[in-house]
Amino acid sequence: MAYFEMINGPSANMQVRLEQEEYVLGRHPECDIVLEIPGASRKHARTLKNGIGYSIEDLDSRNGTFVNGKLIGELTRLHDGDTIRICELELAFFDDSDGGSNMNVDGSVGSEKSFGIKILDDEDSPDVVENSITNKLDVRSSNYEFSASAESKLAALLEIMKNLGRAVGIDEVLPKVLDSLFNIFIQADRGFIVLKDPSGQLIVRWSKARRQSEDELRVSKTILRRVMETKEAIVSIDAGKDFELSQSVADFRIHSMIVAPLLNNDGEAIGAIQIDTTQTKAGYDKKDLEILVAVANQAGMAIENAELHEKRLAQKLVEQDLELARQVQMAFLPRESPNIDGYSFYQYYNPAQQIGGDYFDYLDLDETRTAIMIADVVGHGVAAAMFMAKLSAEARFAFAAINDPRKAMEQLNERITALEAERFITMTVMILDKTTHKVSIVIAGHMPPIQFHQDNSVSEPASEIGGTPLGVFSGEKFDSFELILKPGESLTLYTDGIFEAPNAQQEQFSIERVRQFILRANGDVKKAGTELVHSVQEHIKGCEQEDDMCVVILGRNSETDGARPTEPLGQF
Repeated sequence: MAYFEMINGPSANMQVRLEQEEYVLGRHPECDIVLEIPGASRKHARTLKNGIGYSIEDLDSRNGTFVNGKLIGELTRLHDGDTIRICELELAFFDDSDGGSNMNVDGSVGSEKSFGIKILDDEDSPDVVENSITNKLDVRSSNYEFSASAESKLAALLEIMKNLGRAVGIDEVLPKVLDSLFNIFIQADRGFIVLKDPSGQLIVRWSKARRQSEDELRVSKTILRRVMETKEAIVSIDAGKDFELSQSVADFRIHSMIVAPLLNNDGEAIGAIQIDTTQTKAGYDKKDLEILVAVANQAGMAIENAELHEKRLAQKLVEQDLELARQVQMAFLPRESPNIDGYSFYQYYNPAQQIGGDYFDYLDLDETRTAIMIADVVGHGVAAAMFMAKLSAEARFAFAAINDPRKAMEQLNERITALEAERFITMTVMILDKTTHKVSIVIAGHMPPIQFHQDNSVSEPASEIGGTPLGVFSGEKFDSFELILKPGESLTLYTDGIFEAPNAQQEQFSIERVRQFILRANGDVKKAGTELVHSVQEHIKGCEQEDDMCVVILGRNSETDGARPTEPLGQF
């Protein structure tokens, strides 16, 4: 039976049995194997089964498909133990019926899952390692003297630097390290590299063998841990004799071995390299140990640099996806305000991150009525933005289909609550009748609008109908408040990212200051909005914006003003 096993990602360790002739892998929910990672294409790759086994091909994806670290450009045969990488996601292919091998022509193995190597937990006998080492060498010191020949040392360092200088990704670095070591140590039968995963566990990340073996090679976690903890490389001329007290080591069938820790630029152990041989007349000595240490010092830094490079690439993919998400989110928001005779609008939207959870919209309900909406999804970032997109669709449907804004808000609450997303939304909706100038207001846990009056005062006329936020309880009822908007008067909607914005001293901007800017504008919608937003930006200058910000102002022009131009959206 053939199957995939997820090595990392959201479904790490999950197995997918391959029972169909064809499987499509990608981000689209209709794919046979859905890849829930940024950077994966909608349909990224495809596996096919034919008479000789399984193969995989890339479907012209944006970021490519890698098999054993190599970018594939055409249909590629899969063998038992092969590793497939799509962006940062890695999965291993296993096929019990595969009669072939994933060994290269030179006998090297390229797989990150098993390699026929098992790390045994034999830490019950730590004294065996300390008492059985023929030679050891502290790799932290740069002042040790090499007794190996200058030619050997130079050849080793030139070989490793030449190979590592051309490597970028971790899947390129690891095989090049082992290739270099096998060129230097002609007696080597097997070699492998283990690295620590984020949880601290040791994982075999790459292996190389000169010849295929049916036997499973078992290695000692005690030896690896000891080498990494002490940061000392070790050599055993006769491993079978040296480690006879350890059951796991006694079964190795290894004649001689050298092990060196891999240190990063900060001197921390990130893994280890082991090279061994089963040949009784071709063991390792202290000179070989010194050469391996020189190689390991270069390899450790190269591996760390490769990991950092891959993290930067992954971050770049995330940033690209966030930029795309920002563009999609902006498509949900109106690019311009309604063109209503006798009325002016101002709007401003600025998420704390590339995408946010604040929302506003204008919706023409019929020839005489227009809905002005503002909402705030709890939190910000990707999750809030996705919830906002759902709110946009549901709000448009509810208020377009139901004339009574109270009933429309009730239906919207039912739809949001049914999602069981453990998030709530505060929202205010105003329905403007363009012929009567009547404004009907319904509120779900949001701040009421601030009304500027003809007598140069402000109030919050709908403060008594606050209601419950959407998505908290099913079956909630909502009240409405109605007013007539007179010439020169305005209504200001805003989210808490405006008045709760803290400065360097953690002092909030405050609702009172919002009211003062509305008063100073004396009914001028553009002045009220631009001066308010500018003041908030000055207030938080030198600080990170902590929450999404949104302002929407509706103003009825005074009879002497004529038609004021509508304002473009404040910021994206």
